[in-house]
Amino acid sequence: MNQEVDNGEGGSDNLEDRYRSQINKIIQTEAERLISENNDPTEISRLSSLSLLELFESGNQSLVPALMARLGPVRAALEGHGGALVVTSGEIEVRNNEKRILSLVIGLDGACVSCGAAPGTLRGIQDDLLADDEVGVVRFDSSMLDWFDEIQRDFVLRFGGVTFV
Repeated sequence: MNQEVDNGEGGSDNLEDRYRSQINKIIQTEAERLISENNDPTEISRLSSLSLLELFESGNQSLVPALMARLGPVRAALEGHGGALVVTSGEIEVRNNEKRILSLVIGLDGACVSCGAAPGTLRGIQDDLLADDEVGVVRFDSSMLDWFDEIQRDFVLRFGGVTFV
């Protein structure tokens, strides 16, 4: 399916890449709509501005909402299925450059725990959280694997692109 098509400007684009780009834009727009319908944008902005390191150090209950505020389209999927993040453990690590970063072990609750889409959900959570300068490591609680049947467990371990501890 690597068909090349003329883009009307004398060059060619890969049809698959063009469709992927269009679909990604649609997903992003729909996710933003769902998130803003179900959450106060002002509160999301406030939570996004908070320091995750400070929230973690102080044991502040706003840590999970602040983590959720940093999620992109995967947040709409999580919330739409009654799921949320659960921080099962974490620590602050100091890197060679003396920069402090948060190392998290995350679990899920709600229907997201045993969903067949979990590999994509976990990868989306990981990628979105790692985009924050204060987060350096995201791993997932291995107890989540108990909710999968053998095929799902094998798939997520092999192709999920995430680490379980």
